[in-house]
Amino acid sequence: MRLGVYIRSFRLRTLPLSMAGIVLGSGLAARSGVFSWPVFVLALLTTLSLQILSNLSNELGDALKGTDQDQHGRAAYGMQSGQITEREMRGLIGVFICLCVVFGTALVWTAFATLLCVEAIVFLLLGLMAIIGAMTYTLGRHSYGYRGLGDLGVFLFFGLLSTIGGYYLQAHTVTWEAAWMGVAIGLPCVGVLNLNNIRDMHNDRLHGKRTFASLLGQTGGRVYHTILTVACLLLMVVYGHYWTLCVVPIWAWHLWYVWTHSERLDRQMPMLMLSTFLVALLALL
Repeated sequence: MRLGVYIRSFRLRTLPLSMAGIVLGSGLAARSGVFSWPVFVLALLTTLSLQILSNLSNELGDALKGTDQDQHGRAAYGMQSGQITEREMRGLIGVFICLCVVFGTALVWTAFATLLCVEAIVFLLLGLMAIIGAMTYTLGRHSYGYRGLGDLGVFLFFGLLSTIGGYYLQAHTVTWEAAWMGVAIGLPCVGVLNLNNIRDMHNDRLHGKRTFASLLGQTGGRVYHTILTVACLLLMVVYGHYWTLCVVPIWAWHLWYVWTHSERLDRQMPMLMLSTFLVALLALL
């Protein structure tokens, strides 16, 4: 069925990662006594739409640049396998742009009861930036993912903006804890991208895709990966979120695997994504 092919290109395994910041920011607001279920649900729908838009745009961008050809150790998605045409992919991207706009606008309206106040306008502009950021990681002539800036983009959108935004949409203010928790949860989110880039390093270099991992090299990329995960937990502990230490055995095994294996790193992706979401939940206990 065509639907199954499309869903595979949605890359559903990435969705828990995209929700981590929203769940963390909204949960911190709830702990302070402010929470709205409609705002939370709309924030999740907006974030999930942005994530799928990013996945589809990345697949199209890599396919048009030839980066996805002849890769090993990773799943072949719709365009790479020839099951989705460029026209179909552009149509899917258009659908999710519309969903981002609809859900995002409804979110801002629900959170602020108007679209004309300063806060609402700022969030609408941030939403526009998020849509552009989701599309231009690999898509377009000036894709920032090919210039070593993908890590920064993930950190800003999945870490800071997601967590601080999730908190502000609920509480209409922000705290230092929410800001630093945005930093903390953004680090393993970057780690997921870094793991992807370590895996694809050789192929990326062949196709002129400069990632931070390819600039650091295999050993440097692994050191960087270790710092990202360890720093996340250190920040969580500094703010008293000791339950997050429950993931130490998981991440210790994960780091051992990354340091001792040069192939099959794709198997570690779901584990790191789900454990990052688990960290967000544990931080709320």
